[in-house]
Amino acid sequence: MKGLLGRVLLGVAAGVAVYVGFSVWANAREVGHALDRFWWRTAAAAAGLAAVNYAVRWLRWEYYLGRLGLRREIGTRDSVLVFLAGFALTVTPGKLGEAVKALLLRQSHGIPAARTAPIVVAERITDLIGLLLLTMLGVFSFHIDRRFLVAGALCVGLGLLVIGNGTVAAFFLALVERVRPLARFVPKAREFLATARVLLHPGALGVTCALATLAWFFECLAFWVVVHGFPGAGLGLEAAIFIYASMTIAGALSFLPGGLGITEAGMLAMLSTFGTGVNRGMATAATFVTRAATLWFAVALGLVAMSLYAHRRALPAPPSRS
Repeated sequence: MKGLLGRVLLGVAAGVAVYVGFSVWANAREVGHALDRFWWRTAAAAAGLAAVNYAVRWLRWEYYLGRLGLRREIGTRDSVLVFLAGFALTVTPGKLGEAVKALLLRQSHGIPAARTAPIVVAERITDLIGLLLLTMLGVFSFHIDRRFLVAGALCVGLGLLVIGNGTVAAFFLALVERVRPLARFVPKAREFLATARVLLHPGALGVTCALATLAWFFECLAFWVVVHGFPGAGLGLEAAIFIYASMTIAGALSFLPGGLGITEAGMLAMLSTFGTGVNRGMATAATFVTRAATLWFAVALGLVAMSLYAHRRALPAPPSRS
């Protein structure tokens, strides 16, 4: 827990530095004035919509556990705690810190990490697909540099090709096996890819992408609600969906912890461009509130869940599997 807390605090420190920098750039007095006029009840509504996002994504997690035959073995309470605990490491590059869920399941239920870690990869791929689908709602209505959207689509395509095509996967594994220091990891990699292939089967992919799209729609809606919490500010729902989804993709592809800096800068710039009655200070304040109600709310929930899980670990652990 101490090591985990240290990483989270580093992420928080990075976030504070980013937000202080943006406040100075936007004029801290203007940002403060916008926050003074903000209807804070809309922040609570945004956090509620973010919670719906988490609930839908938990349903996807449960679906994945079912695909692997683990749903009954883990149980609902542990499933919820482990899923939410992954949010504690959201502020890691590409959210890969959420792989801690696999480690928690290994500790609490003796399930090999190689069996559940592919769920994190499947989550990231389906998140990208869902966000890309949401972005398509406005991709031809708003003029921005679309190269990062193309990059996102290519990442998804490459991931599905390597995981879904056994021949391609075998080719890459054969190359890795020739590198002596890496050869010992190949058996685990084969197990990992075989499990990922189950999770990303076309039928499963349809279900999980639908859940991902629905989940991220609620966070886009949270952004739209926050903007309208500033008196005189306006932003169309289509624009809000496009801005939030596209900038979430940009932040993920930047591989910065939580997309810090990239996501905020893009949201701020696009809100100033496509919003009405939105000045620089208001756009900055709206971005900060949105990230507090989504990213940092998730981190806080994750820390609480991790603490509860650590308490539950005081119970006798089940025997490890071979």
